[in-house]
This record gives sequence, C-alpha cells and structure tokens, in this order.
Amino acid sequence: MKIIYSVKFQHALKKFPLALVEKVIERTILFEKNIFDSRLNTHKLHGKLKNLWSFSVNEKYIILFQFGKSKNEVIFLYIGDHDLYK
Repeated sequence: MKIIYSVKFQHALKKFPLALVEKVIERTILFEKNIFDSRLNTHKLHGKLKNLWSFSVNEKYIILFQFGKSKNEVIFLYIGDHDLYK
C-alpha cells in the first residue's frame, strides 16, 4: 500500500503533540496491513464528502483519505477531530 501525504495533512500533523503523532504512526502501520481492519473503523463518507473515506486514530481524531489512481495507492488528505464532517 502506497500512502501519499497531502501538504494539508502534513501541516495539520505538525501541530499535534508527539503522543498523538506516535498513535498516527501506529494506526498507519495497521492501515497499511489491512485498510479495513475493524480497529480502524474505516468507512465511506456521505453528503458533501461522499468521494472520501475516513478511519479512526483514536476516539477523537480521524484521518480523511481517498483512493489514488492505482488500487494500491491512497492519499491522506487531512487529520482532525470529527468536526471535519461539518
């Protein structure tokens, strides 16, 4: 699985404390092994975000992503709390 990190994602991640960044790394490794691992709660979004997917980092934070041009490529678009859905 190839993951591309958008500039927006990278900027948002830089603002997080180290403990949360470590959790993101842990979840990303899990994501790379199995994108639909039940611990990630990966799901397709609806409404204005209907072309995007998300998975959980923890109870508060999620990562928004979309599938890339190849079936083995995803683009991490943004990381933040559930207010991203609004």
